[in-house]
Amino acid sequence: SAESSDAAAELDDLGFGAIWLPGLDGAGILEAVERQLRATKRIAVATGVIGIWGHDATHLAAEHARLQADYGRRVLLGLGISNSEAAQGLGGREGFRPIAEMSAYLDALDAAQPSVGVSDRILAAMGPQMVDLAARRSLGTHPFLVTPDYCAKARSVIGKDKLLAPYLPVVLTSDRDEAHAAASRWLGQFIAMPSYNSSLRTQGFTDVDLTDGPSERLIDAVTAWGDLDAIAERVGAYRDAGADHVALHVLGAATEYPRREWRELATIDGLR
Repeated sequence: SAESSDAAAELDDLGFGAIWLPGLDGAGILEAVERQLRATKRIAVATGVIGIWGHDATHLAAEHARLQADYGRRVLLGLGISNSEAAQGLGGREGFRPIAEMSAYLDALDAAQPSVGVSDRILAAMGPQMVDLAARRSLGTHPFLVTPDYCAKARSVIGKDKLLAPYLPVVLTSDRDEAHAAASRWLGQFIAMPSYNSSLRTQGFTDVDLTDGPSERLIDAVTAWGDLDAIAERVGAYRDAGADHVALHVLGAATEYPRREWRELATIDGLR
């Protein structure tokens, strides 16, 4: 839409490093990527992420090559395995084997003509085997709902030269109840999903945090909220733990495109 293109252009002008577009099952995501590229000049556009069941690897590789040729090397393909339900619903194989399936998909991207290079793809990896695969066969990892402690451990696995770009929900308010309400509405839809539930349990969260909606402890651990100083401190904690880039998602805004909040965040030194 014209509004999304205008918003992308402003993000570019504000100096942010990347626009992360949610991919869900992949439907329409490449068209959205192209709209963002067309509206901008400098900023990278990343899919955050495309579920591999929604796109044929050969077609995805061809479209990636076209976008890179038309708009410069500004496209990063974020890829995710999703879950067994999505795999079956979108034509995945019987028997859900995440590592084998992602490996096969990366093989197909390698074999395509032209191929999608290692530096042009990143995995939504959270578990140790997928993180290891991301380190070996992609630019790095884009994990969802993780703590700074998780990032420190992931950095030790992937090494110093790979990209670690965690997702971080942000609520720009110092009202604790308001911030927690916005975060709870968003996080509540994910914490029962098997992959995220397992990841959060591995990070030390329990039934107390996950059963009846996200607990306050969980919200505080995987989100950033408060004034700009508090947000800056929280992002700094992720950077200190090894994150190269923190993908911010503004929650609780009054508009679909939270341009006021983006402008405020752009004033934080070192955030972009």
